[in-house]
Amino acid sequence: MHAWPAPGCAWVGLGANLGDAQAALQRAVQALAALPGTRLVALSSLYRSAPVDAGGPDYWNAVAALHTALAPQPLLEALLAIEQAEGRLRPYRNAPRTLDLDVLLHGPERLHTPTLTLPHPRLHERAFVLQPLAELLPGGVAPQALAAVAAQRIERVPTQAAPGWPAQPWSQD
Repeated sequence: MHAWPAPGCAWVGLGANLGDAQAALQRAVQALAALPGTRLVALSSLYRSAPVDAGGPDYWNAVAALHTALAPQPLLEALLAIEQAEGRLRPYRNAPRTLDLDVLLHGPERLHTPTLTLPHPRLHERAFVLQPLAELLPGGVAPQALAAVAAQRIERVPTQAAPGWPAQPWSQD
C-alpha cells in the first residue's frame, strides 16, 4: 500500500445498519470507484460492530482508499450524494442509517470547517474505523490507538458471510 499521508489519497469509512447493509456497502464501493478523477485502490475486509454512541442493530463497516483529484469538500459532497441515493435520513445525531460515508483522511490535509474536519474528529475513538484502517495501513495506526478501543465489540466478517466482498483486504496498485 502507498505511504501515508500521500497527497491525493483519501480514506473513506463506510457503514450501514438498516436494510440490506452489505448490499448498500457494495453499491457504495462501486459509486466511490465511479467518482470523477477517482480510482479505488484498496478496500478493507468487512466488519460487523456494535453501535457506538447510538442504538439500533449492528453495523457493517469497511474502509476504502481512493486516489482522487477531488479536494476534501467536493469529495464530502459526493459522499453525501451517494448516501442520499441510498435513502439516508438524518432524523437525529447517530441515528441508524442505510449508509454512512465519512472522509477519514485526505492526504496530509488538516482542516476544520463547519462541515468537515480532517482528520475525522472521532477517528481515534472508533474500533470500526481503526481496525479496517490498520488492515490497509500496516504501521499506520498506533498500537495504543487500537488498545484504546479494544473494549468495543467488533468482528471481521468471514468470507462466506459476505458474498461479493473481497476475501482479503483488496489492493490495486
